[in-house]
Amino acid sequence: MSNPETHSFQAEIQQVLNLVIHSLYTDKEIFVRELISNAADALEKVRFLQSSGQTVRDDHLPLKVRLNTNETEHTLTFSDSGVGMTREELIQNLGTIARSGSKEFLKQLSENKEKSLDLIGQFGVGFYSAFMVADKVVVRSCSSQADAVSHQWTSTGTGSYTIEPIGGLTRGTEIILHLKESERDFAKDYNAERILKRYSTFVPFPIELNGKQVSTAQAIWTRSKSEIKEEEYKEFFQYFAHDHEDPRYRLHFSADAPLMIRSLLFVPKVSMEKFGFSRQEIDVHLYCKRVLIQSKPKDLLPEWMRFVKGVVESDDLPLNISRESMQDSALLQKIGKVVSGRFLKMLEEESKSNPEAYAEFYQEFNRYIKEGVSMDFSHRDSLSRLLRFESSTLEAGKLTSLDDYITRMGSEQKEIYYLFSPNRTAAENSPFFEVFKSRNIEVLFCYDPYDEFVIDQLREFNGKHLTAAEKAKLELSESDREKLKGLSTEDAGMLASWIKELLKDKVNEVTASTRLVDNPALVFDDDPHMTTSMRKMMRVVQKDNPAATAGKLRMEINSSHPIMVRLNKLRFNDPTLAQQIAEQVYDNALLSAGLLEDPRTMLHRLHKLLELAMPST
Repeated sequence: MSNPETHSFQAEIQQVLNLVIHSLYTDKEIFVRELISNAADALEKVRFLQSSGQTVRDDHLPLKVRLNTNETEHTLTFSDSGVGMTREELIQNLGTIARSGSKEFLKQLSENKEKSLDLIGQFGVGFYSAFMVADKVVVRSCSSQADAVSHQWTSTGTGSYTIEPIGGLTRGTEIILHLKESERDFAKDYNAERILKRYSTFVPFPIELNGKQVSTAQAIWTRSKSEIKEEEYKEFFQYFAHDHEDPRYRLHFSADAPLMIRSLLFVPKVSMEKFGFSRQEIDVHLYCKRVLIQSKPKDLLPEWMRFVKGVVESDDLPLNISRESMQDSALLQKIGKVVSGRFLKMLEEESKSNPEAYAEFYQEFNRYIKEGVSMDFSHRDSLSRLLRFESSTLEAGKLTSLDDYITRMGSEQKEIYYLFSPNRTAAENSPFFEVFKSRNIEVLFCYDPYDEFVIDQLREFNGKHLTAAEKAKLELSESDREKLKGLSTEDAGMLASWIKELLKDKVNEVTASTRLVDNPALVFDDDPHMTTSMRKMMRVVQKDNPAATAGKLRMEINSSHPIMVRLNKLRFNDPTLAQQIAEQVYDNALLSAGLLEDPRTMLHRLHKLLELAMPST
């Protein structure tokens, strides 16, 4: 054996090595992923050469990656039967940062459009992550060229390396890491197996750890949908998501333009947040060429999609000198926009093809959809089509979409009406609903407190303004008004003025209503942009600041209601009793609107009224 040749790294290499070792990677175990990826890259090149009919040395060798641990010697050995490197390639690839044999290989590949490689990484930079854990790295390699001579490359990462010819190697590369004293846990079998399963489970070649195959899962998202059985999808989901249930929905798609994307997403059966668990992380993992690049990346998908599980892969990701961070976050966002758009399209299609199944999904995951409508402006239109509500024209429990509501609207109707209420019974008995019931106009019933914020953010849908029932400018039809007997217009106005004077510290205005049928009165917020439901919510949020929600209300009285007809006479005959009744009607209206802060305030008055109503003997 000849004496080793000593070479200096390029001028900047020590600076870059320090960056790699101390700053570049947030997790030292990344080095396993990098070296396995490089090995898979080398194997893919051999497979391409073989498939193109070129002569390859040691053609009989199986294509696989091997990792051997040695706790006694404190070493890790990565080996493959890949394309290997010549002396010149060792110097070029390992002596120069960011030099890549793969770049040259891809250039050759581009001349043959009919061939394609599934995995072409960059050998060079990722390799240097080995120096995070090793104080000495030995690379032994034999090129696939028929007349190649094997060589050994050795370095401590301190500014230089040696290279020398050696014999006895078959095609491929072997990398031996002599671990630092502080990093010797990496030589333990269980640690190596854990890291392999985390990062390299889907590498398209067998991986052996100390002679035992550990990589068994297939990257089924890279296969054609027509080739995959339903059971394979279910098994993959249960393995990947650690879920014993079958998925509720699945989206498997590939796109070539404008970006190359392969994705497999699942919606689980249940939402864990629904059961009081803490806010979930987005459980979609980012792969590049079947190698995990980022686990649960925060910038890939919108936050409302955190209930989705799966993988997104793109070979178009330009990686900087660390696979852990994206060089082009704008590109990452473009990928996320494509994926989220396709996911929303899938949900809309499912909602139309199987509305019963979608209703079950919506029952479980509606809060995420509503969060998206409120917070994700770029997808708001698509998300709003997924919203569902009960309707006054449909049976209880049946949900409808905003699109379907519009198809049922009369030609003269310009607005979508909604009513906030704790339940259907309360909604149907609300004074705000009476005019809609009388005129047979559909109203959406909103029971979820979060709906107030959602609709306030949405404001309109398909050019139709969303209007709260209490703010609607609707009146009873002339024929309905004629059926109602009551006070004259003059008497109704005088009664309203009397009640306004009585409640002057509580209401801004009292008027005779043109929309009430069965209720004696109603109240609503005087602010045109504030609903009673919103004010109620604000009182909860700002309970320590009453002044912030102290705005006055408007009151409408039903001049045809028996209470109001008799109250008009009673205010002359028994002003004291009339005052108590008027105040009780006002409190009842507050109670109906959900704005009565403390019902105990009216108990004394109720007791007094009951006493007056009972015979004295």
